[in-house]
Order: sequence, then C-alpha cells, then structure tokens
Amino acid sequence: MGPTQRCLLCLKVELFIFNLIFWLGGCGALGVGLWLALSQGRFSALSLSLPSLGVAGLVMAAGAVVMAVGFLGCLGAATEQRCLLLTFFVVLLTIVLLELSGGLAFYACRGQFDRYAQDDLKSGLRRYGAPGEPALTQAWDTVQTEFRCCGVQNYTDWFEVRNGTGVPESCCLEHGAACSGLAAAWWKEPCYEKVKSWVGENVWAMGIFAACIAVVQVLGLVSSMLMYCQVLKVEKYYH
Repeated sequence: MGPTQRCLLCLKVELFIFNLIFWLGGCGALGVGLWLALSQGRFSALSLSLPSLGVAGLVMAAGAVVMAVGFLGCLGAATEQRCLLLTFFVVLLTIVLLELSGGLAFYACRGQFDRYAQDDLKSGLRRYGAPGEPALTQAWDTVQTEFRCCGVQNYTDWFEVRNGTGVPESCCLEHGAACSGLAAAWWKEPCYEKVKSWVGENVWAMGIFAACIAVVQVLGLVSSMLMYCQVLKVEKYYH
C-alpha cells in the first residue's frame, strides 16, 4: 500500500468516525425533541402564534436532518464515491451557514424577540378561561403554580383582561377562591422573567452539546474535502 492509499485510508476512517458521532448527535436531538413533546407539551398552548409543540417539532426535525446528513457522510466515506463526498460537503456547509445566520440573527434581534414573546403571551391571557381554551387555561395554571409567579411582566397583567377584579387561583400562595382578591396572597414575580432565568440556568448543557456538534461539523467539512481530493488523486494515479 502506497503513501497515497494509506493517507486515503486514514481519512476514510476519520471521516466515518466523525459522521458516526454526528449521526449519534442527531439521535440525541431527536430524543430531546421527543422528550419535550411528551414532558413539556402542557406548556405548548401558552403561545398563540406558534403551532402546538412547535419547539419540540423543530428539535425533532433538526435531529432527523442531522441523522440523514451523518448517514450520507458515512456512506460517502465507506464507498469513496466523489459524488457522495461532494454532496455531503455542500449539504453540511449549507447547514453550518444556516446555523451561523440563525444564531447571529437571534443575537441581534434578541430584544425584539423578548418584546414579541411577551406580547404574544399577553394575548393568551385574554383567552384564559374562555370556552374552547382548556389547554391554554391549564398551561397558564401549570406555569404559575410550578414557577410561583403571576402574569407575564407583573400580576397587574391580569387586571387588564379581568377588569381589575383579581387574578386566577393559580397566582395564589395558597389556592383558594377567597385569595383571588387579596394582593398580599399572590405571587409577585413575573412568569416571563422566572422562566427566562430557568432557561438561562440550564442553557449550559445545550451550549456544550451545540459546541461539540459545531466541532464535529467543521472537522467533517475538512475531512470530506481532503478525502475528496485524495480520491481524485488516486483515480488520476491509476488512470
């Protein structure tokens, strides 16, 4: 086996391992999406503009795409087909660029996102307790009970939709019909900030996972292009 073939073999094994890790990452994302759909589905009705379980569906879709790309890379590495390697490189590069664009756009517009999310949640308050909205009502009761909060920005958010008559029972320190008109017996912290803080406290795990996937993606891009060039060199050498 000549130096060129040994180099090709090393790249082949390296690319296959990277794509196997990438594929396993897709499996992990798919599992997280399923977990969100099953365990956090009771919160999905809070937003009126997003479809039910929209976040969980997005995570599952991303996981499925990652799995498909990882499989394509493994197949390209195993068969040494230049067409598959080039297709893998282009698809993976497109995904990386979309991820960078989405991340930069979210960071640049995070203030607008905060305002939009709060306005959207406030719109949901107006439909609390309405006929045909049991999921939204249950979602708000669950959030306010579990996070010990009241309203989106303040408990006074409920005054705007209940004509100043009080707050739902789920805002009470101790549940009971008599507490709905006693301000001293309500949770005072805003739900949006409490949920946002909770997400911030747990975002490190997502950050580590995203960083690992990003490293694997970059290594996959480099390895696939090197292998493509090496396969082309071998083909020219033997022809």
